[in-house]
Amino acid sequence: MNQTNVTNAPLSWNHPDVHRYEKTISLKIPGYAHLYDISERLLGAQLQDAVDAKEILVVGAGGGQELMTLGARHEDWRFTGVDPSTQMLENARRRLATAQLHAKVALIEGTVDALPKQPVYDAATCLLVLHFVKGLAEKGELLQNIAARLKPGAPFCLAAITGNPQSKEFAVQMQAWKKHMTDNGITLKEWERFAASMGRESDPVPSSVVQELMEEAGFEHVSRYFGSYLIEAWFAVKRQ
Repeated sequence: MNQTNVTNAPLSWNHPDVHRYEKTISLKIPGYAHLYDISERLLGAQLQDAVDAKEILVVGAGGGQELMTLGARHEDWRFTGVDPSTQMLENARRRLATAQLHAKVALIEGTVDALPKQPVYDAATCLLVLHFVKGLAEKGELLQNIAARLKPGAPFCLAAITGNPQSKEFAVQMQAWKKHMTDNGITLKEWERFAASMGRESDPVPSSVVQELMEEAGFEHVSRYFGSYLIEAWFAVKRQ
């Protein structure tokens, strides 16, 4: 396969090569582990007064990082992880089994709208997923589906690639991000595939738009807590 075909090949979360995700994602995103560490601490702070077991919804659970981080630190938390990718869920199952955390996690191949339509979860995460949802209406629908399944006051962590891909500032961030990735062992071919996916497999929108969508979906007290090049993260709670 020539360089052009590799670069232009669409990303697929069901491709066998996604087993490399766990090994490469931390090389691509500066502060990757910190994103999950801070998310866990924010959720823990909001739920610290709870005395009973908590049910946590993890949207885009295939990578397994949220489940590993939260599961290891909270013995009484139980998790439902949803992801449409068979291969990514297999990665999560393997990691959970190795860490002996699989008994407290239910993994579901599919999307949030397939879950019961009542507020049963005490918290939720949706990290590095929203930019793969194309269209503002579709992004809003995902956030609304998450909010509908959370109890009032439940904390929520969201992270996504943001910005306007046509803007000069986006281009500068991408150029710096390219240097970071290639300096950390990501091949030029991998970078070119990632760059080509912007606006094709992914659909970044400005951070102000993400916050508006969160508020429209039923979240309040939205605050930004992480940034890494074009990736931003917000903490919020389900409106009472």
